[in-house]
Amino acid sequence: MEDAITSNHSTRQERLLSLSQTAPNTTMGKLLRQFWQPVALSRTLKPKSATALRIMSEDLTLYRGESGKCYLVGGHCLHRLTLLHTGWVEGEEIRCMYHGWKYNGGGRCVERPAETSPLSDKVRIASYPTHEYAGLIFAYMGAGEAPEFDLPRSDAFERPNDLGFTRLEVWPCNWFQHVENSLDPAHVSFAHMVGRVGEFGRAITGTVPELDYEETDAGIKQTATRSKDNVRVSNWTFPNCNHVRVPGLTDDDPWIDTANWMVPIDDTKTARFSLRRIPSSTPEADERITKYFDEVESYCATDDHDALFNRKEYPEDPLVRLTSAQDYVALVGQGVIANRSRELLGKSDKGVVFLRNLFFREMTALSEQTPTKNWRRLAKAPDLPQPKRSV
Repeated sequence: MEDAITSNHSTRQERLLSLSQTAPNTTMGKLLRQFWQPVALSRTLKPKSATALRIMSEDLTLYRGESGKCYLVGGHCLHRLTLLHTGWVEGEEIRCMYHGWKYNGGGRCVERPAETSPLSDKVRIASYPTHEYAGLIFAYMGAGEAPEFDLPRSDAFERPNDLGFTRLEVWPCNWFQHVENSLDPAHVSFAHMVGRVGEFGRAITGTVPELDYEETDAGIKQTATRSKDNVRVSNWTFPNCNHVRVPGLTDDDPWIDTANWMVPIDDTKTARFSLRRIPSSTPEADERITKYFDEVESYCATDDHDALFNRKEYPEDPLVRLTSAQDYVALVGQGVIANRSRELLGKSDKGVVFLRNLFFREMTALSEQTPTKNWRRLAKAPDLPQPKRSV
């Protein structure tokens, strides 16, 4: 099964490689910057604190002012290029620790204590709009005015009484490998049965599914049918978010709405942001579920790299740590940047081909300076059924 791209080998290699290249001057990089992207967990950034970020090969400073508002500006002071996050926050502005140059949230330098010459409005660093949603800090890093913050939203993550959890993992491989994995439900029948079978594996089973894909206003509706009682639907939102429903920690627990964003740090590392919402049930169940997610909050499969690859030791865990470890082995095992020109695709890769062609279409439009699709939030999200668990 071939991608809808030219058969010329060198051109084919170049086009496949373009899927993984996300620096500001690349076509994919420009495309991704047209969308709001999560860049940090809200709870990790306290008022009057700053942190260094690297997103899509760009070094940045994220800080929270005294008011609680977040600001995203360039990573280095213009003066002598010191990392700006090592300074301190004053009100809604941040001051460099080296010579005291101070910048506002719009990136403009507003003070140079040791200088006497007039300060030009042109003395400024990069700055990007931010928006906090459901425990995540998003940024818009594209050109021009930021679009309305609507596409990333979902009613499932705005229910007032649900339990809510966020996580971040950083993996040493390219972002597009993660995105392809989201559109590859056949892997569940194998990868998530490796080592041990958790609640997710019991719910999905090892049966190879029939696959169906439909382009929507927001992205892709993916349907994987294993039997009449085992139909799994995911709502994938362009360009890098997958909303799925996964089983609870026990048979009696509510199913979990999960959204995963795969954000390039650069072309060799990916930030995996996870947002989970779980309907509240009983006080005892809520306490147990909260305790579990607090415990797995800091887990990163990278820390278990040797155990996973060399000893094939998987976490004794029902859900988060186990599924993360299984995906980690599959994706990192492809290489830091997968060489797709060496692949031998088949019927099970229907979603991967569908996904690539979608990106090729949008990247071509961008390169030719014609309009890309106006991706927008669905008026009605698809129902995400809950397959029956196997015994």
